[in-house]
Amino acid sequence: MVIMVYSVEHMTERKSRIRCGGLRPVVVVGPTASGKTAAAVELAKRVEAEIISADSMAIYRGMDIGTAKPAPLEQQGVTFHMIDIVDPDEPFTVADFQERASKIVDELMAKCKLPLIVGGTGLYIRALIDGLNIPGPGPNAEIRAKLAEIAAEKGKSYLHDQLARVDPVTAARLHPNDVKRVIRALEVYEQTGKAMSQAVEETRPESARYPDALFFGLTMDRQKLYQRIEQRVDEQIRQGLIQEVARLLDQGYDVDLPSMQGLGYKEIAAGLKGEYDLDTAVDVLKQSTRRFAKRQFTWFRADPRIQWIDVDEKQPSEVADIIEESLVKAGVIEENA
Repeated sequence: MVIMVYSVEHMTERKSRIRCGGLRPVVVVGPTASGKTAAAVELAKRVEAEIISADSMAIYRGMDIGTAKPAPLEQQGVTFHMIDIVDPDEPFTVADFQERASKIVDELMAKCKLPLIVGGTGLYIRALIDGLNIPGPGPNAEIRAKLAEIAAEKGKSYLHDQLARVDPVTAARLHPNDVKRVIRALEVYEQTGKAMSQAVEETRPESARYPDALFFGLTMDRQKLYQRIEQRVDEQIRQGLIQEVARLLDQGYDVDLPSMQGLGYKEIAAGLKGEYDLDTAVDVLKQSTRRFAKRQFTWFRADPRIQWIDVDEKQPSEVADIIEESLVKAGVIEENA
C-alpha cells in the first residue's frame, strides 16, 4: 500500500469540465468524521458532479442527526443520490444498494456527468464498483424461526457467540444486537456449510463492474480523528440526537431493526430505555464510534487502489484541490482557461 501524502498551498478556485471520453466513477472514502462529504461537495460544485452516498445509514428517512446526513444547506445545491430512500423499518440489502446505485452511475455517465461515490460503508462500495455477487441461498423460514427462538430463550449474545464459532469474520463486523443479520449469517451457514464471509469471496466476479474507477481515501492522525469524533457526537447531542431517537421509538420503530442498530441510535435508545443513564450512553457512543473508525481504516487500507490524502490541517477546498488535480492528470476533467 502506498500512502500519498500531499502538502500544498491553497489553490485559487478553478472551473473544470468533464472529458466525456475519459469519464469514470470517482470514489472518496475514509473513516467517519474525516471530512469526506464537505470535500466532495466542494469538488462536485467545480466539475458539476452528482454525489452517490455510500452510507448504509443515510438511506433511512427521518434518521438525520445520528447519521450526520448533510442538510440541504450543507449540500450547497449539489445533487445527492441514495439518501432518504427507505423508512427505518423497510428491508434494504447490499444487493439493493448495488442495483440502485449502479443504475445511477450508468445514467450519469451516459449524460456525461461525473459520478462521485462518497461514503464509509466499505461493503456498499465494493458491491457497487466490483460488481460483487451477493452470496447465499434464499430465506428459509424454518431455520429463521428456530434461530429467533434460540435468541429469545438464550439471548442475543448467545446467538452471536454461535456465529463467532463458525464465521468469526462476519461476527466481528456485526453487533450482537443486530439479530436479523446474525440470523441471516447463521442461516447461510446452516444451508451451505460455508461462512458468509467465505461465500462473499467465492462469489466475487472475475472482473470489476467499473474497473477504471478512481479511489481517493482521506486519512489523518488517529488522535486528531478521535477528537473530531468526540466533537461531532457532542454537536449531535446539541442538535437533538436524543430527541430524534426518542421520536423514532415513539413511532414504533423497534430497537432490533437494522436501522436502529446504527451508531448513535442503539446507544441512545439503550439510555432512553434505562439500560444506563444518558451521560453513559453518550460516552458509549463516542467509544463505539472510535472503534468503528478503526474498523473502517482497516477495511480501506487493504485496498491498493486507494490514493491516500493526509487531510490534517486542510480545509475541504484544499482536499478538493488535490483530487481535482489528480482528475486532470487522469484525463477525467480538463481545466478551463
